Amino acid sequence: MDPFVYDALPNRVVFGAGTRTQLAAELERLGCRRALVLATPQQEAQARDIAALAPDRIAGIHTGARMHTPVDVTEAALSVVRELNADATVAIGGGSTTGLGKAIALRTDLPQICLPTTYAGSEMTPILGETAGGVKTTQRTLKVLPEVVIYDVDLTLTLPASLSATSGLNAIAHAVEALYAKDRNPIISLMAEEGIRALSGALPRIMDDPADGEARAAALYGAWLCGLCLGSVGMALHHKLCHTLGGTFDLPHAETHAVVLPHAAAYTAPAAPEAMGRIARALGAQDAAQGLFDLSGRLGVKQALRDLGMPQDGIERAADLAVRNPYWNPRPIERGAVRDLIARAWAGDRPLAS
Repeated sequence: MDPFVYDALPNRVVFGAGTRTQLAAELERLGCRRALVLATPQQEAQARDIAALAPDRIAGIHTGARMHTPVDVTEAALSVVRELNADATVAIGGGSTTGLGKAIALRTDLPQICLPTTYAGSEMTPILGETAGGVKTTQRTLKVLPEVVIYDVDLTLTLPASLSATSGLNAIAHAVEALYAKDRNPIISLMAEEGIRALSGALPRIMDDPADGEARAAALYGAWLCGLCLGSVGMALHHKLCHTLGGTFDLPHAETHAVVLPHAAAYTAPAAPEAMGRIARALGAQDAAQGLFDLSGRLGVKQALRDLGMPQDGIERAADLAVRNPYWNPRPIERGAVRDLIARAWAGDRPLAS
């Protein structure tokens, strides 16, 4: 066995059905009495329900979270933090709300509790992506790692099937890249394969019956594992492309991951055969990239960047940005090949066979 390094992330996970009722106890354990509940405008009612679970330890609610964590949105939230003298944040929602909590923590070091309602997985990572001037940049620091994550399966039961699909594919992307990351290790690889297996098995069941509690639990379990993978090892070409496309063209985060993933896997496949074998095995497919494309088709998600709002004349610009300060990747980043990858994803074509 090759030598490796494994760093365990220092956060606490509470998993199950109905676990949101433990919010007050978790705030007490952290010594927090003036928490600010964060949400998107669309989840204001849910934020109020969460605040009602710990009325003596909640100072207020802020529903200004937005996709891609724009810096001006964070500044507005910081004003509320200062006004309320908040001593913690409680993020209810998906990656947008979690991102806002992380951005606040970066600037204030306030402790965070996350209650995910999607399968984004960002709650398990010390990674923050922020957007300013149409450019999204990421950084990795333990300052933004949430102290507590409360996974309540019941909070995902109302997530529409279509959003469950794109959110789940986004999570699978984290595990896919973990299997060929430069700093991969056997522990994370076990989690990655299991996360892909759990999510790829659960998501079709959710599409058939969104109220299937067992499928929802399996998907949330898989999302937790996939998020942990992303938080523990590095990212590669797929995440670079998605950050570039999302920040530059304001494309929806999870949907962009869902479109790009099969194409990025096909690009990398010749240089990572062992990883691709594990991905295919977890999917129950003959080929990793084709299996990922078929899964997204089975889930009925959009498979073309043009359908997400990306203009065709953005392909060349995206290729230029993707090769600028590229993430490490098993197969070297070549502009021409990356440009062709983006063009195929834009058109919704099948990924190139490996």
